Amino acid sequence: MSQTKEKFVIFGNPVAHSKSPQMQNAGFEALDYDGVYEKHHLEDGTTIKTAFLENSYEGANITVPHKEFAYKNADEVRGLANKIQAVNTYINENGKIIAYNTDAPGFLKAIESFGEVKNVLLLGAGGTAKAIALALQEKGIKVTVLNRSAGKLEFFKNEGITSYSWDDFKAENYDLVVNSTSAGLKDEYLPCDKEILEPILEKASFAFDCVYGKITPFLALAKQNNCEIKDGEDMLLFQGVLAFEYFTKQNVGEDIVEAMRKGLKGE
Repeated sequence: MSQTKEKFVIFGNPVAHSKSPQMQNAGFEALDYDGVYEKHHLEDGTTIKTAFLENSYEGANITVPHKEFAYKNADEVRGLANKIQAVNTYINENGKIIAYNTDAPGFLKAIESFGEVKNVLLLGAGGTAKAIALALQEKGIKVTVLNRSAGKLEFFKNEGITSYSWDDFKAENYDLVVNSTSAGLKDEYLPCDKEILEPILEKASFAFDCVYGKITPFLALAKQNNCEIKDGEDMLLFQGVLAFEYFTKQNVGEDIVEAMRKGLKGE
């Protein structure tokens, strides 16, 4: 029996609101794994590597606004994270920091319940949008990015992803509309003008919001237009489960996933 538990954290700024610790600790408990997961409020993202190594963390998750800093400071980046240029998971492998992005596969798992999706409109152009856009593209699903300003669209254009600012947007028919912005998290805003959004939602079948734990104005409008809606809870859960598998170096069954879901809900 080891004297000390393996230490895991979530880095963020702010980080007080994060539900990752209750989800991950529920997983450790259900698996009888000798680990503990805490919050680490990190002001300066450029110090993430030092903070990770000096505290002897075995693994970490990274949330806004540090995902790009985490990517730049890793010793090795694996998988789709190399293209996304943002990571949300760190693993300590013999003193080297190995980085992954579990947002991308976590999102794909979360939308499985919608069934077949062929054409997606993605609102926003931040780190989460990058992960989602490249995950969809890799799966052969058509994705269009729509952002308020053109400034952040360069990344998507370089990856051959159709992208528009509000000013030059040419709408198509989309099966699924995804909000990756923080609109509706702490306010009652829509992620883009209702004049642009409503005609699209009228024709869409599904709407997904990365914000979790509430019906945002975006999801409410989608529901009024007869879309099947889903908040970001499953994405948070599945990206967390994938990170948990990296932390514990084992694949987990449905029982552990359900324990983590209960932890996330605070049950």
